[in-house]
Amino acid sequence: MIPTIEQARQILEKYNKEPFHLRHAGVVSGVLRYFAEEYDPGNADYWAVVGLLHDIDFELYPEEHCAKGEELLREAGIDDGIIRAAMSHGFGMSSTTYEPTRVMEKILFAADELTGLIGAVAVMRPSKSVSDLELPSVKKKFKDKKFAAGCSRDVIIDGAEKLGWTLEELIERTILAMRTVPGE
Repeated sequence: MIPTIEQARQILEKYNKEPFHLRHAGVVSGVLRYFAEEYDPGNADYWAVVGLLHDIDFELYPEEHCAKGEELLREAGIDDGIIRAAMSHGFGMSSTTYEPTRVMEKILFAADELTGLIGAVAVMRPSKSVSDLELPSVKKKFKDKKFAAGCSRDVIIDGAEKLGWTLEELIERTILAMRTVPGE
């Protein structure tokens, strides 16, 4: 099954109740939708669904992240392509064997961690928004390993490399993508 956005949200909310996790899923979904408009415009909803479901297991099963996610999505009858794409974001950090090879997967891999870092920088600003956030502010905080320490800089750098983008390009483009997400 390829779920609609609403069906994907219902599946996500079956396993996630924390506002932080639900918000993160929404942000990543919006970021993927933004990039789909450039790379795969006819499939923006599909990309958005992948973004919504990528961390389906993290709230309840953080130690089994991606392995449990694959299981939950299979139980829900979700399409194999969505499962593969969603779980590929954990490559090298979890037990998933799905390496990000498609553009969508590479963007998800890179942007998942980066959206957390950008979001943390944004809430420190007077506006508490990405609407006026610029690259230099994020780069400064990126260098501070203690700031948003849970966001792996190595994964973000690896993600940029997988895409063939500079780190600056990845950050800048992800900021622009996050500006399209309501409430960011």
